[in-house]
Amino acid sequence: MAPLIVLIGVVLLARLLGYAGVVPLRDWAACTRLGLAVMLCFTAAAHFNSMRADMIAMVPPSVPNPGLMVTFTGVCEILGAVGLLVPRARRIAAAALIVFMLAVLPANIHAARTGVTLRGAPATPIAPRVALQGLFIALLWWSGLAVPRRRSREG
Repeated sequence: MAPLIVLIGVVLLARLLGYAGVVPLRDWAACTRLGLAVMLCFTAAAHFNSMRADMIAMVPPSVPNPGLMVTFTGVCEILGAVGLLVPRARRIAAAALIVFMLAVLPANIHAARTGVTLRGAPATPIAPRVALQGLFIALLWWSGLAVPRRRSREG
């Protein structure tokens, strides 16, 4: 649930900044992309900090070299986050992150089914995890793919 809290907090703060006159944050889609980017960096940090062992335990046994996979997925999250913030890369980043969210879902389901713990707490149960991934996918689609690109501000 921490990623969702980060996402909501950043989106709302960004929107307040938009109301205060920060031009790039004057619409909900831009604020949502920023929120998603910060959330992705937040979740990527777990791939490289003291939670790394927990992340490795989430990888299903059928996936070879779990440590490398955790590093790879962490880097993907960071690159995707940056891509969401670069106007010319936004659409491809959003599409790639949607595929990414679908690709890592089996690891999240595996974690819930096998009782993997994250910092000693049980992983999010399957139903809320799938719903959360669905929300992230919907927000990526809406803010990165469905919202038309504004040429006047984004070139």
